Amino acid sequence: MRHGKKFNHLKRKKGHRRALMANLANALITNKRIFTTLAKAKALRVYVEPLVTKAKVNTTHSRRTVFSYLQNKEVIKELFGPVAAAVGQRPGGYTRVIKTGFRVSDGAEMAMIELVDFNTTYSNEKSSGRGRRRRRRRGKGQGQTAAATAVATSEEE
Repeated sequence: MRHGKKFNHLKRKKGHRRALMANLANALITNKRIFTTLAKAKALRVYVEPLVTKAKVNTTHSRRTVFSYLQNKEVIKELFGPVAAAVGQRPGGYTRVIKTGFRVSDGAEMAMIELVDFNTTYSNEKSSGRGRRRRRRRGKGQGQTAAATAVATSEEE
């Protein structure tokens, strides 16, 4: 029975699961974005976010603690360098999981997991209100109402 076991075992034994999470975390930190199954992405988020939090404090103890999980010196340099600098002010939520559909071969649900601060498409700064338009349910935007009133006034004349 699996009473009280809260994390996803991913149908693997402990050693295999630990190696899988370390390899996925290494790939995520190196590439900033990876594509994997949804279950693995959700498990990776739980695995990697505490490591990124620990990387915000650059001490020998935190480096050794994170190294015990990742076992890769280049990834540790990347994590404690540019990644820690980018997430320095963020209180949490360093990763984003986006569903991308289903895999053709076996129908597994796929997802993209990425580090939030390294995506240029979704910027953290709020854009000016000039370029943004509010959508309305009726389909009449700001530009259409002005054109409609101009046509109505020209017909009355």
